Amino acid sequence: MGTAIKKNRWFRLSARPPEIAEIDSLLNLYWGGPERRITGLTLRIIGVNAIALVILLMGILYLGQYQKSLIEARLDTFETEVRLISAAISEDAIEESSFGTFLNHDKALGMAKRLSQSAGKQIRIFDADGQQLGDSFEGLSPEEIRYIEKSNYRGHQIPESIKVLKNMAGFIIGLLPDRRVLPYYPEIKSDKATDYPNVPDALNGQVSLSAWYDSRDKIFLSAATPLHQGNTLSGAILITRTGQDIEDDIGGVWLDILRIFAATLIITILLSIYLSGVIARPLKKLASAAEDVRRGKGGEIPDLSHRHDEIGELSIVLRDMTSALWERMDSIENFAADVAHELKNPLTSLRSAIETAFIVKSQTDRERLQKVILHDLDRVNRLISDISKASRLDAELSREAFETIDLTAALSGLFDAYKTPLERSKERNISGVDIVKIDETELRLSMLKDTTIQVWGLETRLIQVFENLISNAVSFSPEGGVVQINVSLQGPLVRITVEDQGPGIPENRLDTIFERFYSERPQHEDYGHHSGLGLSICRQIISAHQGRIFAENIKDATGNVKGARFVVILNSL
Repeated sequence: MGTAIKKNRWFRLSARPPEIAEIDSLLNLYWGGPERRITGLTLRIIGVNAIALVILLMGILYLGQYQKSLIEARLDTFETEVRLISAAISEDAIEESSFGTFLNHDKALGMAKRLSQSAGKQIRIFDADGQQLGDSFEGLSPEEIRYIEKSNYRGHQIPESIKVLKNMAGFIIGLLPDRRVLPYYPEIKSDKATDYPNVPDALNGQVSLSAWYDSRDKIFLSAATPLHQGNTLSGAILITRTGQDIEDDIGGVWLDILRIFAATLIITILLSIYLSGVIARPLKKLASAAEDVRRGKGGEIPDLSHRHDEIGELSIVLRDMTSALWERMDSIENFAADVAHELKNPLTSLRSAIETAFIVKSQTDRERLQKVILHDLDRVNRLISDISKASRLDAELSREAFETIDLTAALSGLFDAYKTPLERSKERNISGVDIVKIDETELRLSMLKDTTIQVWGLETRLIQVFENLISNAVSFSPEGGVVQINVSLQGPLVRITVEDQGPGIPENRLDTIFERFYSERPQHEDYGHHSGLGLSICRQIISAHQGRIFAENIKDATGNVKGARFVVILNSL
């Protein structure tokens, strides 16, 4: 009967590693939010440190595929050798007799020993009943067996570093899914064909080949083929050989990978040194510049915004912080000079009045001087109180936590404060306009009906701004005048205007009125009743809310001034 060739590749699959349930939470911890994002600097560090590991991993994956392809090629070559050995033994040991065809045991064993020594392989012979007839290595010493095995290849000692890498590769390959590894070849001491791999297939007329690992973790090949003449099966042979030639080829590739890995590691170290300089050098410059600023040596924080990474962001923040500090210091210095100047005027007036009081004789003049002294003392007291409030305002604005403010409700509450209890109990005008009177001046609040306007800030401070603006408008309004407050939305911005019907503001003073201690009061008010800090405080509060405040005159068609308008612009939510 014909002989079918069957190649049994004896591989086993490694088990998949257990899934880690916490992987999602870890990813969220490190990369889940904007404050823990992967940025340019992070990618540089990861890239430099991963180069060597990626090269090694690619080598390991390549070695796994290369080993598989190499074993496949060796099995193909081994198949040809096995068929030749089988044909030679069959030709010499199978004889004809009057009883039919039979296998000459002595000739078969003698041929097997000769072929074993020349080919460097172990050959076992089995009869058609599956009983072992002989072994080509039987009676040989271990040294003689090793000599025969080495006669078919040029072996060399694999460096210890290669062995370490191979062990590490084996461990990593075992963790990879669907990565095939060779099974271990069983140590068999038996005379029955059924106890040996491949032989049962050979007794059924098939050629069977397999790849294994032996007890020393060396690659090992086995093949079994039938012995027959014509269609008559007379027995089978089992041929085994070491895969030392395969180990040598793989060791050579491992050596090349080790060289590449070493070169990559050196490059990675050099890149790491470079990366350390890229990070440490600018940080050192920033630290040195910040130290100069701290010591009052002046200087400027380096501009590294072109880097587009965390260090660039740090330089921008430090520059902004330094600029804000210098502005704060300049503001404090100017504030101190303005305070000294404002306090000097009433103190000079006090000194003059007191000195004059000693030399006047008239009782009427003394009483007049006493009134001047009391007026100046009130003015000094008012200045000190307002200066104290203004000096604390900036610190309070930086410390207090901002929150969402319902601006419509806040302004309605402010208007209610000007009303009597009876007026508060009345329903609001359905047109969205709220009206209240302060002395002879009428206040009108116009807001969008059924619309809630929200801003981000401090409600008490914003109310302070609108109180100052309303008080200022009322003081300049003529008797029976109207102060109009309008609230409107302009895209993402909220626009609040406070308009009066007073004499307006000199065109060259529209911005000056927001400076500290500047006072432009109506003629009917006595001098010294205001410190000139109200509008300055308003601008300071609005600026802290990232908004704008400015003043303009209301004019008719002919260009005549009909009043003043203060405009506050805030960001809506």
